Amino acid sequence: MNHNTIEDGKTIAIISYITLLGTLAAYFMNRSKNNEFATFHIGQALRAWITGIVVGFIAKLLIMFTGIGLLGYLQYVGLILAIIGALNAMNGKVEKIPLVGDIG
Repeated sequence: MNHNTIEDGKTIAIISYITLLGTLAAYFMNRSKNNEFATFHIGQALRAWITGIVVGFIAKLLIMFTGIGLLGYLQYVGLILAIIGALNAMNGKVEKIPLVGDIG
């Protein structure tokens, strides 16, 4: 991936990490451009948000059955992964997010 591809796709890549709706908006913004950098980060953002939803649901179940309220902090996993991905996008890096970046 060359420097121009990264610079052209940087805005769309950053938008993709702003909630799940931002990921959807970035997907449609990138359909006509088909920028490789943006496509990579849209995929990473989707993984981050889906992970956040799944882990949040599991955390709520665990709290309900175990009563351990500290497990509620697991609901922030998706947000933390999205912040890591957004920082990578801002810096023009093509790095997978931890834990779930290789899925799919």
